[in-house]
Amino acid sequence: MVNKVKRNEVREKKHHRQRNRFMGTPDCPRLTVFRSDKHIYAQIIDDVARKTLCQASTLKNTSLAHTNDVEAAKFVGKTIAEAAIKLGISNVVFDRSGYIYHGKVQALADSAREAGLKF
Repeated sequence: MVNKVKRNEVREKKHHRQRNRFMGTPDCPRLTVFRSDKHIYAQIIDDVARKTLCQASTLKNTSLAHTNDVEAAKFVGKTIAEAAIKLGISNVVFDRSGYIYHGKVQALADSAREAGLKF
């Protein structure tokens, strides 16, 4: 019998390898992305102080037709960038959390860049 590795376990291994390479500092915090089955979440984290500086998600937005598609990801990217700029954060390190840089993750990153974040 073949033991198939679960997709989320593979993603978590990739995420741990990425986290060993970089971390968020007060000057350049980490922008991390999480995708669930129903929603998309983004956080800006200072790993030195172990604090979440700001966050955005599709949980409380009722104007979106779907909360887990490319349009929702663009909304979250724009929202997180606006919140970061209000806090005086312009440079971040992008942490894709083991997800492939394609589709929703790419849309979130592109809209955050368009809204003023640099990474």
